[in-house]
Amino acid sequence: MTNQSVPVADGDGLDDEVIDDDEPDTVATATSWRGPSIGRWVLFGVLAIAIVVLDQIAKAWVVTNLVEGRDATDIIGTYLRLVHGRNSGILFGMLPQSASAFAIVSLVVIAGIMAYHWKSGRGIVTTIALGLLLGGAIGNFLDRLRYGAVVDWIDMGVGSTRFWTYNIGDAAITTSIILIIAMAFFPVVASWGTDG
Repeated sequence: MTNQSVPVADGDGLDDEVIDDDEPDTVATATSWRGPSIGRWVLFGVLAIAIVVLDQIAKAWVVTNLVEGRDATDIIGTYLRLVHGRNSGILFGMLPQSASAFAIVSLVVIAGIMAYHWKSGRGIVTTIALGLLLGGAIGNFLDRLRYGAVVDWIDMGVGSTRFWTYNIGDAAITTSIILIIAMAFFPVVASWGTDG
């Protein structure tokens, strides 16, 4: 652009003032970052609370009605059974005898999930994944505080070939991990339902 004279009123009449149009307009082109909407926080919180409540109700029933380590109760033949097991490690029995250490780690994980949602939770899939992860982490954390181990009660398999015994919190965590992996391999998934 070129310099041009523009008449400017100064009270006594019109004077010419040179305005430099060589400088580009300073209009912000990038959208400033903002966290998830209130609706996303509500979904995140409701999912987490629902998982915790269902998980703890189920575990309370198991602890009250099933003897730990005794015979399983068949639900769908031997394919799906109820048992009362205790896991002193982490997901699927890994790192046994470490419940106390993982109770402390769980607090850090819970805080990390909240922070990550604040930073990245504008897509609905991200919100769902992190809500499930938070609910599962809190449910298992409460077990470590109450029992010194996580109560597991869902036993699946065929004959003597069994999957790891797990609980609702574990199922929520596993579902969350699958969603997070899907978002990593298919970034478009992370943008689904992005608010704002």
